[in-house]
This record gives sequence, structure tokens and C-alpha cells, in this order.
Amino acid sequence: MAASPSLTDLQARARVIRRHIITSTTTAGSGHPTSSLSAVEVAVALYFGGFLRHDPANPKWPQRDRFILSKGHAAPLLYSVLAEAGYFPVADLATLRKLGSPLEGHPNYRRLPGVEASTGSLGQGLSIGVGVALAARLDGSPTRAYVLMGDGEQDEGQVWEAAMSAVKFKLDNVVAIVDQNGYQQTGPTGEVLDLRPLDRHWAAFGWETQEINGNDMAAVVAALEKTRQGTGKPHLIVSKTVKGYPITSVLGGDHNFHGKALSPEQAEKALAIIER
Repeated sequence: MAASPSLTDLQARARVIRRHIITSTTTAGSGHPTSSLSAVEVAVALYFGGFLRHDPANPKWPQRDRFILSKGHAAPLLYSVLAEAGYFPVADLATLRKLGSPLEGHPNYRRLPGVEASTGSLGQGLSIGVGVALAARLDGSPTRAYVLMGDGEQDEGQVWEAAMSAVKFKLDNVVAIVDQNGYQQTGPTGEVLDLRPLDRHWAAFGWETQEINGNDMAAVVAALEKTRQGTGKPHLIVSKTVKGYPITSVLGGDHNFHGKALSPEQAEKALAIIER
């Protein structure tokens, strides 16, 4: 069995993923780089830290774990991770959002190996994860569902219906992660619909909850390790992050730099920050 990667290895991998996110979205001239950047540590820990059971050589392996990117607009993050994991050539990242490319603006399950669900209509990912977990139970499979949500989509009623269902069926093979970067499309989440403190809301619904600094790789790894404990409850990690981490200084003071790519000049400055 291969040795578990060190935190230094994972942090180095995170820098590579961030470079891909910035480069691919700037090349495309569109996309959601800042929503992708905030969740890099979580995705890297899952795919490269030994938590997500998957096989790039056999993407349809029945007993694989499922990673469901409910915040589908962060597709540049998912694509960058999948490319580095070996699902398709890294060079293909340059085709993001181009006509005919399977790297669409939101993940398309039918077009790209490694994508587990077509997402982008917010609020649906956790329901998919609950279905995966129930199917695994029926099959006697060790499959776990990891669902990455945004904090803005916590406004969706379907999220809470899925949350109640996961508790009813005691699905401790579901791990929901909220990338709480504090912003959604129309502004700060605290102003649009303030659901803080999220961990207490989810705990009140019956979930096993944790709140962490989601841009701290050590904290992310520790939190994911804790979800391996069988408690009979589904797991929720509130991953408090900074939107656009760590390049906020190049975003012109726009804390909710959303749905647009960096200019070539901004991208050059951002890449320099990542390399420090």
C-alpha cells in the first residue's frame, strides 16, 4: 500500500490545481475562478489524500466513492482535479468552455469521465448524494458520497429535505461539505439570507457537524478523517473559506468577484502569488 501523502505534498498539489483554475478560466475568458479557488483544499484532500476511493483507469468501478460537485459553477476546480488525477490529459484544460469541448461551463455526466452528476442547478447535489448512499446500502457496497455545496445554495429548500432524509435513514456514508466563502451570486450570504451558524442548523437536524478553516489543509484532512467514524449519523463539514483564496489582492476590491475570468494581467499577478 502506498504511503499517505504528506501535508507538504497536498499543499504542493493545491498550488498546481490553483494554477490550472486561473489559467483555464483566463484562457476561456469566462467561468468562476474565485468560487473554484476557495474549495481547492477540500477537493485536493479528497482526491489525493486517500479519502476518496476512485480509479481513473476504471471510472465506472461500481464500488467507487462518489464526489458530487453540487456547486456546479466551480467546474474549473473539478476539471483541474480530474485532469491531475489522470481522468483526461491536463492539456485538455485549455479547451474549457470552448465549442465541442466536454469541459462545459457546468459538469456534464454524459460527456466527461469522472463526473458523477450533471450539476449547476443549485440545491440538488445533496439529494443525489442521499440516493447514492441508499443505493450503496441496498447493494452492500462500501461506497460513500461526498457532496460539496456552496453556502448560497443553503437557501434552497431541497437541501433541507435531503438533510432530513439522510438523518431518517441514518446515512453515515454521506459527507456533506459546505464551502462557506461568505458570498453568492447577488452578494454576501449574510445579507441575502443569513443562515449562520450553519453547523448549529445542521446539528439541529440531526447531523454530526464540524466547523473548520477550509483553506488550512491540515484542518481539512483532520475533519475528513473524523468522518470515517461510524456514528449512525450523516456528516457535515462547514468549511469556512475565503472566496478567491489566496489572490484576493488582485481582484480590485471586489469581494464577490463572481462569474468572470481574470484578465491576462490579473492572472499573471495571481500566478505569482500562488508560487510564493
